[in-house]
Amino acid sequence: MGFERIDPQALKERLLSGEELALIDVREEGVFGARHILRAVNIPLSRIELDFTRRVPRRSVPLVLVDDNDGLAERAHGALNLCGHQDALILDGGNDAWEAAGFELFSGLNVPSKLFGEVVEHRDGTPNISAEDLKARLDSGDPTIILDSRPMDEYHAMNIPTGTDCPGAELVMRVKDMAPDPSVPVVVNCAGRTRSIIGAQSLVNAGLENPVYCLKNGTMGWYLAGFKLERGAERVAPSPSQKAKTWGRAAADRVAARFGVTKALWSQVEVWRAERDRTTYLFDVRDREAYLAGHIPGAAHAPGGQLVQATDEYIGILNARVVVYDEDEVQAVMTASWLIQMGWKDVYVLAGGVGTMGSEQGSDEIRVPELDMLTAQTVSVADIGKYPDAPIIDFSPSRKHRAGHPPGARFAIRSRVKADLTSLYRGELMLFIAEDERIAHLASHDLIRSGIHRIRVVKGGMPAWRAAGLPLETGIKNPLSEIEDNFYKPYDRENGVEEAMKAYLDWEIELLNRVERDGTLTFPEFPAA
Repeated sequence: MGFERIDPQALKERLLSGEELALIDVREEGVFGARHILRAVNIPLSRIELDFTRRVPRRSVPLVLVDDNDGLAERAHGALNLCGHQDALILDGGNDAWEAAGFELFSGLNVPSKLFGEVVEHRDGTPNISAEDLKARLDSGDPTIILDSRPMDEYHAMNIPTGTDCPGAELVMRVKDMAPDPSVPVVVNCAGRTRSIIGAQSLVNAGLENPVYCLKNGTMGWYLAGFKLERGAERVAPSPSQKAKTWGRAAADRVAARFGVTKALWSQVEVWRAERDRTTYLFDVRDREAYLAGHIPGAAHAPGGQLVQATDEYIGILNARVVVYDEDEVQAVMTASWLIQMGWKDVYVLAGGVGTMGSEQGSDEIRVPELDMLTAQTVSVADIGKYPDAPIIDFSPSRKHRAGHPPGARFAIRSRVKADLTSLYRGELMLFIAEDERIAHLASHDLIRSGIHRIRVVKGGMPAWRAAGLPLETGIKNPLSEIEDNFYKPYDRENGVEEAMKAYLDWEIELLNRVERDGTLTFPEFPAA
């Protein structure tokens, strides 16, 4: 089968055109994180049926697939054909050809967002405080409010002592209750730099009277300074009082006026969502509990701070239209203001918020039709003992596999299952398991189509295994596939943590010097406050 291809120069011109484009790198996250095109969005072939439609919802959008010229893009092209995406192009020569043409490749994840954080600090002069100075304030008993702008799971894993969890988009609405005395400094932190900077600058832009600082280099900077982190904390900023809401709405109005945040009526949003030649994303930027309790049908959940911090994990189509909403427009306005500053040209806040339209409850999981066609047989965890000699293959992410897997289970990556398992297969029955059971089903189907049928998928996957109290083994021993599925963050590493943290922080700061050489991402200018 022939595949239509695009050369690097033509792709560069498309990126500069301002038209909608889905530039999708289909390699595993670990490989993508090592080197990739700046504006590329990572959707690994291993998860393409599960993640593609959510992030690239319009089937007729111009689509370019990228790999290392190793055949992954061709395989992804075939999978997407089955999903109705039939006009995909493949970058001729992959990432190597892009680099050979004289264009930049970047390392890391969520690079456009992290680069933006550095731009904000440089442009706005966001005030910061060092770990040493913050520690001295805490030790001396000087009143200081520390707000951690990350989601609860990250905060719970490690946080600055005395800090309270208050995710980024919630800061403006909740800060007045947390820091009612305008003379008390407010320090915003995250794991590294980006959300610390964006969170602190959000409060500055909102006109908070308190002295505001971002913690320089976040929890990593605190750790590298030799200070202990708190683990397992569950302090959460309280629901805002009426006084805090009133201040937050006024602050959001000031921010909206400065950055040109536009509101749209629901009737207009409905028209946009029905368009066939334009993409409109609808995001609920509230916290997860509020979203699950009731959201607009078809809206995806994207907590405001995370949408700014990792835009490419939610929006797979460059230059698409984005509509955000909440209950009272404050979180939505703050989120929209940052997206606009990042260069997204068509960003709107839903006027009036969710209102009475929040009729859909539960998660935003998208149905995957491909799973309905699979024929793999299953086995419950209660019946695992019937197959004492069957090898167990674990398709969980390597981080999850390392933390705990069935004794003797071997780590594997779904996109490599044919190459890694076929040569070892000797006709014995195999058990497939995964953190997400769907991945095990997809992997089994890959092998069934190549003639290997003696497979059982463990129902409920690893969550069911743990719930049954079955034994777990840690570490990664004798993996079937190379461990390239995850791009490990410094604090996810088993060793060399300090060196990795220093390298990561240096990398973030250096991003500012590389964006001009790339030339495909620019940020608009706005008048000073």
